[in-house]
Amino acid sequence: MNGSIPILRIGETLLASIQIELRDQVAHELQEDILLSLEQRATRGLILDISGLEMVDTYVARVLVETARMAKLMGAKTVLVGMRPEVAATLVRMGYAMDGVLTALNLDQGLALFERSKLLGDAHSFSEKSR
Repeated sequence: MNGSIPILRIGETLLASIQIELRDQVAHELQEDILLSLEQRATRGLILDISGLEMVDTYVARVLVETARMAKLMGAKTVLVGMRPEVAATLVRMGYAMDGVLTALNLDQGLALFERSKLLGDAHSFSEKSR
């Protein structure tokens, strides 16, 4: 793993806390590091904390969505936490509905989603419990 964003393991969940603005190369390296970590650490969940992002461009938005989809293919559910209102508005305006990606206001709520579901239910029932 070579990226500048640390990826921590909390139980069966990986946490990547993005506290810098993502440039294209850093976003790409983060995606590669996450996928490698999912493979090596046999985890079942991924939390992407984007509270440090003040804005997203089309490339970063695509990388976030694709990373969540790739994680799902590798058997991990993804929760996106810490989204700022301006980032949410930008993603919607760009047409990224974030289908299949669960969201929570903060890290505590994201971890609680995993705890409540124990990662056993499908994404639909998982998100229903969080409402």
